[in-house]
Amino acid sequence: MIHNVSKFLREWVLYHAAIGVDHFILYDNGSKDDLADQVAQLRSAGIKISTVPWPWIKMQEAGFSHCAATHQSSCRWMAFIDVDEFVFSPNWERSEKPSKSMLEEIVQVDPDVGQVYLWCFDFGPSGQTSHPQEGVIQGYTCRLKRFLRHKSLVLLAAVDHSLENAIHHFTLKAGFKSIRSMQARVNHYKYQAWTEFKHKFKRRVSAYVADWRDPINLESADRTPGLGVDGVEPVDWAQRYCDIKDNLLQKLSSRWFGNGLGSPGSQDT
Repeated sequence: MIHNVSKFLREWVLYHAAIGVDHFILYDNGSKDDLADQVAQLRSAGIKISTVPWPWIKMQEAGFSHCAATHQSSCRWMAFIDVDEFVFSPNWERSEKPSKSMLEEIVQVDPDVGQVYLWCFDFGPSGQTSHPQEGVIQGYTCRLKRFLRHKSLVLLAAVDHSLENAIHHFTLKAGFKSIRSMQARVNHYKYQAWTEFKHKFKRRVSAYVADWRDPINLESADRTPGLGVDGVEPVDWAQRYCDIKDNLLQKLSSRWFGNGLGSPGSQDT
């Protein structure tokens, strides 16, 4: 589900296409940027990508349910991830080039497994004060040590008929179970340069409270730790949320794609 993130789309799509995504489905949450142009460029490069108008900002779960129901006959496994989230396995570290079998290997599971959880590793601004032109993978390389959330790879045939979900995972039919992957994770480029993050902060919190400035639910994990309700850039923002230097995907992406997927023309599809 996206809103005004077209500048990030190319990197996210080309990376995941290289490791095995066959079809991208974007639920457009009222974007006002050049999303249509970006999608057209990706399609012209041979990427299968669809957009679905979804203007309701407090209806993400319903959008995921709609997507799961709509594509049960055409899709086997579906990853429910955002444009700032990249599926990655440290096992790929020595791979000289990406393979479309990489994601498939993550879901090589027993027949009764209907959902694979991936821990989310939250990256901070990493010293950046503006959007890194080479892309988020190259630009953000420092993250928090702890991880609180997960995202899921879901076997659509295993999704319960209720289509119930909590954004990060679905309720499954009787006879199916969820497991946590020990080989893969999600790099979540969550706390970006303030010029980018300030828009996400206001919009994200507004999905959980009537007004993001209201001093309620202050301890919610959906609020940004230590930021408060003012939406004013802290003096030390560029250095926040940095416990561990983590450049595994940065180095791997550089080997695979050269200068970075965020730079137009840096990688042909």
